[in-house]
Amino acid sequence: MTASDSTSTTIRLRLLLGQDGTKLGPGKADLLQGIGELGSISAAGRRMGMSYRRAWALVEEMNAGFAAPLVASSRGGAAGGGARLTPEGAAVLARYRALEAEVANAGAEHIAAIAAMLRS
Repeated sequence: MTASDSTSTTIRLRLLLGQDGTKLGPGKADLLQGIGELGSISAAGRRMGMSYRRAWALVEEMNAGFAAPLVASSRGGAAGGGARLTPEGAAVLARYRALEAEVANAGAEHIAAIAAMLRS
């Protein structure tokens, strides 16, 4: 997300949630988005340049950290497998994206001022 037209400054929002420190940041959000679009954990991970094992580990981490799973998956086989965002997963992703946009909009003036202080 570009915060200013004159710079290539971006905000990377990382949330540390709850007492156990469940993390939600741009990588996990992009993985959730990919799963929602592609219907596959492995395909979403591949699109991000991530190994199947890493993508699965992140999904398991998210599913364990939230009260309800964010991703539901079914095993492969003759009928094929797949994955989908649960309603909770879709809600978490939508709220994270909305928060990213709000932070970028609210901080645009400060971001531009900081970016203007960069060496040319």
